Amino acid sequence: MSIPKYKRVVLKLSGEALAGDQGFGINPSVIKSIAEQVKEVAELGIEVAVVVGGGNIWRGKIGSEMGMDRASADYMGMLATVMNSLALQDSLENIGIDSRVQTSIDMRQVAEPYIRRRAMRHLEKKRVVIFAAGTGNPYFSTDTTAALRAAEIDAEVILMAKNNVDGVYTADPKLDENAVKYDELSYLDVIKEGLQVMDSTASSLCMDNDIPLIVFSVMEKGNIKRVVLGETIGTIVRGKA
Repeated sequence: MSIPKYKRVVLKLSGEALAGDQGFGINPSVIKSIAEQVKEVAELGIEVAVVVGGGNIWRGKIGSEMGMDRASADYMGMLATVMNSLALQDSLENIGIDSRVQTSIDMRQVAEPYIRRRAMRHLEKKRVVIFAAGTGNPYFSTDTTAALRAAEIDAEVILMAKNNVDGVYTADPKLDENAVKYDELSYLDVIKEGLQVMDSTASSLCMDNDIPLIVFSVMEKGNIKRVVLGETIGTIVRGKA
């Protein structure tokens, strides 16, 4: 059996990835497929933390564009991530993977509060930890949450699983047939060229803490396992390319 390249990872899932082709809500077959891929990785002995977005249910940016108070709209988005996290936890436990949801906003009847040391202890016990409710603050994305939690728990890499693209391109490959995929980039390149990988706050946080990022497609079964085993798929973003 191949030896995993990483011991502790943060998997970043967009809310849209859970929606699949239906574009909204949670697609049962998609979330089951993702849970099975996470199981493959967990069974290799890798410690897995997950950050899930909420864009399949609600986007704070859309709410603010409707005239809603931005903070209120963002809090609604955080609650959407909790719904997705609970759905993922259920899918994982249905296939025999022990997991915990930790929320940045206190809701003890639903999930544990985020406590760094407790999260790390769960990981050491090989439980999948799902971080929900973003950072607990408005104006911050779940990309920033992934970068922050990765730094806090000493994760070796962030795995950014995409549902609509298999890496980072010079332009949107669906709109520009001449778009070229990058194999490797630096965070400075991402920020300077305005590439839509993650927001600038998240990119800066990863760069400052020297946390590599791998962008790949989660829609092809087995890709998460391939990444943690060190196969070259997608695009890797480092502090220095």
